[in-house]
Amino acid sequence: MTTMWQCQGVNSPAAPAGAVRQGSLRELNLALVLGRIAAAGRPPSRAALAAETGLTRATVSAVVEDLVAGRLVTEAEPTPRAGAGRPARGLVLAGDGPAGLGLEINVDYLAACVVDLAGEVRHHTVRRADLRPVSPADALGRLADLAARARADAERQGLTLAGAALGVPGLVDDAGRVRLAPNLGWRDVPVPELLAHHAPLTETVDGVPALVVDNEANLAALGELHSGAGPGSFLHISGEVGIGAGIVLDGALFRGARGWSGEIGHIPVRPDGPPCRCGGRGCLELYAGQEAILSAAGLIGADLPADTAPARLTQLAEVGQAAVLHALAEAGTAIGVTVASVINLLDLDTVVLGGAYAPLTPWLRPPVLAEIDRRVLTAAWSPVTVRPATLGPNAAAVGAAGSVVRRIIARPAGWLARV
Repeated sequence: MTTMWQCQGVNSPAAPAGAVRQGSLRELNLALVLGRIAAAGRPPSRAALAAETGLTRATVSAVVEDLVAGRLVTEAEPTPRAGAGRPARGLVLAGDGPAGLGLEINVDYLAACVVDLAGEVRHHTVRRADLRPVSPADALGRLADLAARARADAERQGLTLAGAALGVPGLVDDAGRVRLAPNLGWRDVPVPELLAHHAPLTETVDGVPALVVDNEANLAALGELHSGAGPGSFLHISGEVGIGAGIVLDGALFRGARGWSGEIGHIPVRPDGPPCRCGGRGCLELYAGQEAILSAAGLIGADLPADTAPARLTQLAEVGQAAVLHALAEAGTAIGVTVASVINLLDLDTVVLGGAYAPLTPWLRPPVLAEIDRRVLTAAWSPVTVRPATLGPNAAAVGAAGSVVRRIIARPAGWLARV
């Protein structure tokens, strides 16, 4: 994924060596202090930060002043304490400074989300529409409209968008080109070029595009990882019309050699099964994708609007409708067969069901676990947890927005250079 911020002066041949070292040290100190504040369980004081980082109190104070002036940090209300002396004021991430814009384009909806530096969702919009009959340019134009509305709402709240990340259900290269999105019918779509005239998706910071394009399942997995509920290693499955997965190993997203890992929806459940849009046969999506479940439950062609079908599926499951329960059991079995192979390969202990699967977890989990118990070699002494995504069906958009603010926390000097 492209890094949004670049160091100022570090690679400049015209800069004196001493200035380069001094500038680099300042950037490191800014990142160190801001990272400690972001990770702290309770607001740390300047003295506590000096003790934790090994920096002098004077250095910490100077760094904190820069962070406060840049609207990255603010002082929390002091905690009352017994005894003499003035209580120290703790420091927290600012909720009225930079924010990240997260976008998602999927087969049957568009989404936009704004997350502030403290991780709070400040705006979220979902627009339901079947995008398969729509050209990529038209679909992205509609998404840009959602982005503009999200930006306006953020500005009304006093926030400044520091960049955007877009999740797409397909294979995305380093340049943001969607090489293949089978369920959308996209092939070699130059997303950044098609958005070239839409602010805030065209702004740049030091020549680096403010928009990053990634696979939506990867962004959802990152959102889950950084939500505070994700373990160190897990498989996050995004169940929509298509099925994607984000793989997190030891606290880091696993992308594979070319960045295209996680296409779990195109692992064959039955190699001699029906043809899939990807060109293969018997893929998981054909048995456990959202439309496959709706069809098996008799909810497609039943005068039910497409945008209400997933919610109706949950409602009917809750009241025990037999066809729906059978459809979910069959889908859960197909998911379990596929997931068991992934667990045998990667030795994961947690499976997170996201997207449309999240509210359906009570019915999908038993057959998934049954197949894991039957097929995973270590299941008898190393149980696997299957649970719903903490961020639910909003994980991709929230994770996309969160990826922007995490880049600011990791490299605050880039943001401070703008303000």
